[in-house]
Amino acid sequence: MSKILIIEDEESIAELEKDYLELSGFEVEIEGRGDDGLKRALENSYDLVILDLMLPGMDGFEICRQIREKKNIPVLMVSAKKDDIDKIRGLGLGADDYITKPFSPSELVARVKAHMSRYERLIHSNRRENEIVEIRGIKIDKTARRVWINEEEKNFTTKEFDLLTFLAENPNHVFTKDELFREIWDMESVGDIATVTVHIKKIREKIELDTARPQYIETIWGVGYRFRV
Repeated sequence: MSKILIIEDEESIAELEKDYLELSGFEVEIEGRGDDGLKRALENSYDLVILDLMLPGMDGFEICRQIREKKNIPVLMVSAKKDDIDKIRGLGLGADDYITKPFSPSELVARVKAHMSRYERLIHSNRRENEIVEIRGIKIDKTARRVWINEEEKNFTTKEFDLLTFLAENPNHVFTKDELFREIWDMESVGDIATVTVHIKKIREKIELDTARPQYIETIWGVGYRFRV
């Protein structure tokens, strides 16, 4: 359930707003002082703040400014002041909307729903999906750097993970040991290509049912290795 904080010193208005919002399925809390409202807004998790402009303790402009410095939740500013300069100032400080009193409670609910919906779309559009590579029972989560073999998670060292991922992302391509060493260790082999052999052996022990008959990483004799799909 979405949680809303109303910072409003006129109790009758705050309770009316609360009643209509709760009827629409929101969880609502009220704070009557500006300084206390700011403290609650910053210390607790709310999905939206309805903020009166004229408040005891701290005005709505300053509250909006400080909320916006710390959080990206929607802020709806409510005021009896109809001057354009106040609207411009409020929106300039980061308020998402400016509603002048008197207004109908149904209008407030409609605006709250619109801003909540927009915020949810924004959050989902900005949320990065983990980059996954899946091949025949092997699942590699590149973002979390985790590997599952037939749904059983296996632990890989950094270089084992990098080598397995590189081969899996380039299936059916034969790489020499020198090429793999340069790609994964980012340096010339200089006689260290045995490192590749050792890492391939360790990877096979974790992903193959029978290391003598590998189904994933094949040895191409005289050349190198390839990941078969």
